[in-house]
Amino acid sequence: MDLLTATDVVKDFQAHRALDKVSVSVPEGSIFGLLGPNGAGKTTLIRIINQITAPDTGTVTLKGRPLSREDIYRIGYLPEERGLYKKMKVGEHAIYLARLKGISSNDARKKLKYWFEKFEIGDWWNKKIEELSKGMQQKIQFITTVIHEPELLIFDEPFSGFDPINVNLLKKEILKLRDDGATIIFSTHNMSSVEELCDHITLINDSRTILEGEVNQIRNKFSSDIISVGFEGDPSALEKGLDRKFEILTIKENGIGKEARIKLASDAKQNELITALAGLTDIKSYNEVLPSMNDIFIQVVESASPKNKKAS
Repeated sequence: MDLLTATDVVKDFQAHRALDKVSVSVPEGSIFGLLGPNGAGKTTLIRIINQITAPDTGTVTLKGRPLSREDIYRIGYLPEERGLYKKMKVGEHAIYLARLKGISSNDARKKLKYWFEKFEIGDWWNKKIEELSKGMQQKIQFITTVIHEPELLIFDEPFSGFDPINVNLLKKEILKLRDDGATIIFSTHNMSSVEELCDHITLINDSRTILEGEVNQIRNKFSSDIISVGFEGDPSALEKGLDRKFEILTIKENGIGKEARIKLASDAKQNELITALAGLTDIKSYNEVLPSMNDIFIQVVESASPKNKKAS
């Protein structure tokens, strides 16, 4: 079941079309990657979901009904830009933001105490925002984004400004939020995080949706039929013994043995390769090499560019 859907959303700003009939379906209880190069339209769609602006045409629904003003209490939004008042104290500011989400002052203090202890930042309470680093400010914004336990969370580059240890901390929290029932829209340029966290993605480029689906299905769809084979023995046996339908791309030492990367011809089957290898060498490992989301992102965006379309 989809928690949120956007259907044929169009948004124009003066002479610029930011979204051109964009549709997305965000499954309930999932982490949904909203991807695209700078200027693609991601932020505009996020602003529409948050009701900061409205679509010119098209619809956005939450649990099958049109968005209403009350839905802002069901949504948590962590923007990439910092939005904290520099002169306010951390605790005072956090309570203020929690109150805006409809939480009473007493409940806000209890919830904030839990999160501050969890993130080991209790000694920040009486510091001013301007005393905190970029990463520290992002932690405060993360806490105030999730404190009202919204059904839908929108994280825009949530790892910006964090060191690897704190990135790992936030990743664990995001996965836990999903496991506890939240639905998460995750907008980022970090494709390794997409592979690690996202269940589904939509890729927007030049105001249009150009790719969507489950992450694993997309990676399989873009498979280039390259196999990584770990083996023992004489590499020349492979080079001389394999049929021409199996092209050896590389053979190298990988620290624990030898590895060959072999590309299958369009009419070749993996079972045929396994049978051929078994007669030539001692196979230690056999894995299909799937493209990374970063490779897919670049390939799809470049192929969809006006320049490449014109050339084709």
